[in-house]
Amino acid sequence: MSQRQLLAKRIGLVALTNLLVEANTLIMLPLLTKNLPISEYGVWVQISVTIGLIPAVALLGLPYSMVRFLPSAKGRENIQEIFYSMAAIIAIAGLVAATGIFLLAEPIASALFDGRQNIVEALSILVFLECLISIPFAYLRGVQQIKKYSAFNFGKVFISLVLVIYFVLSGKGILGAVMGLIFADILIFLAMSSFVFSDVGASFPKFKNIREHLVFGMPTIPGNLSSWIVNSSNRYVIGLLMGTTFVGYFSPGYTLGNMINLFIAPLSFILPAALSKHYDEHETEEVIAILGFSLKFFLALGIPAAFGLSLLSRPILNVLSTPEIAAQGYMITPFMALGALFLGAYAIVAQIMVLEKNTVLTGKIWIIAAVLNLGSSFLLITYVGIIGGAIATLISFAFVFITTSYYAKKSIKISFHLNFVAKSLVASLAMSFLLLILRPEGVAGLALSIAIGALMYFIVLLALKGFTKEEIAFIRTLRYNK
Repeated sequence: MSQRQLLAKRIGLVALTNLLVEANTLIMLPLLTKNLPISEYGVWVQISVTIGLIPAVALLGLPYSMVRFLPSAKGRENIQEIFYSMAAIIAIAGLVAATGIFLLAEPIASALFDGRQNIVEALSILVFLECLISIPFAYLRGVQQIKKYSAFNFGKVFISLVLVIYFVLSGKGILGAVMGLIFADILIFLAMSSFVFSDVGASFPKFKNIREHLVFGMPTIPGNLSSWIVNSSNRYVIGLLMGTTFVGYFSPGYTLGNMINLFIAPLSFILPAALSKHYDEHETEEVIAILGFSLKFFLALGIPAAFGLSLLSRPILNVLSTPEIAAQGYMITPFMALGALFLGAYAIVAQIMVLEKNTVLTGKIWIIAAVLNLGSSFLLITYVGIIGGAIATLISFAFVFITTSYYAKKSIKISFHLNFVAKSLVASLAMSFLLLILRPEGVAGLALSIAIGALMYFIVLLALKGFTKEEIAFIRTLRYNK
């Protein structure tokens, strides 16, 4: 099997896992919105947002460093040194962050969690566990053990779902849901740690190259923080200005628009380690080919998804949540879907910056985007309500993509497939016209309409010769290579 076929197989596996993970989000949404007051669902959203913030900032970028440096490590001793040195610092940093949240539980609860101090205290434990669990996940990603990574990731999501459902339906409310996440993290961390320990072996860290790893990882902190601000701070701003009830109205439409991340997540996961190997071995043409194929793959799926999610937002939200939430939040989805297209394209182009180890510039771009997002969020939410949060996010994603593309092309030039984009837009418009005629309602109607719409899109795209014969032949070979 060629390297590209192996890469495509791995992308497919991660895509399947992410589909199962996102299915968890779709199952959780009606469970929480239909069994809890909308304000408590808003608290749940704030919990999810906070879990995304702390590890991204507190862990000094070391999980990403592990992914960058492990693929090129030679010999068991070097692998042990990289892993245990980073793992020790990650664990200490996670403990410090969790302790800070616990000590500041009262003011944090007053500002963002409707005064629920017990929720914030439980959240501090969950944050520590999320930091710990990033260690074995980063290792499996770095050594490209994709099947095991996917299995553990799915296991984490499945156990979390079962426990959250149990506690919520047992009347334990939001606190019970958080406890379900804590128990799931403990179980998966123990299982993953056992496997990684047997794979790596025992060693005491000497921290020989930790300076290099920190120099690579720490500049990603401003970028991670800024990325979180752009992606998630609108929930905090809405909570501060309008209350957790409006966070509950906003989040389902936001989540629906972000479903396009299903297509980019496997690429973001696989590409850093795969491209690093080719780049370090001076195989630039292979890097360009992989990036170009990845971008076209994402656009082929992301563009019609943006059209479809925007048109079907209200009926989908009626099924997944409540008519009240659907009426308040369905207009969020189109802005978020378009923003997700920009973010997905950025995630591919940004791999060039990673290969060049130019994380400092990436961090600066995200800092500017974060300032832009916060300023526009406060302004737009104040004057136009929750839809302003979605508009601000779209503006920031577009800025990040355009700016990163400008600098990335100075190092490695990849095709943006503008001719293909035009054909995909035509095919998406044909699909949209069909969806407008069908006007589906209910689960069965939506499922049938989505299937018919997808078929229409690919028929038109193939008729327009959106894919070359070589690309079609390559995709076909994936079914037969093991």
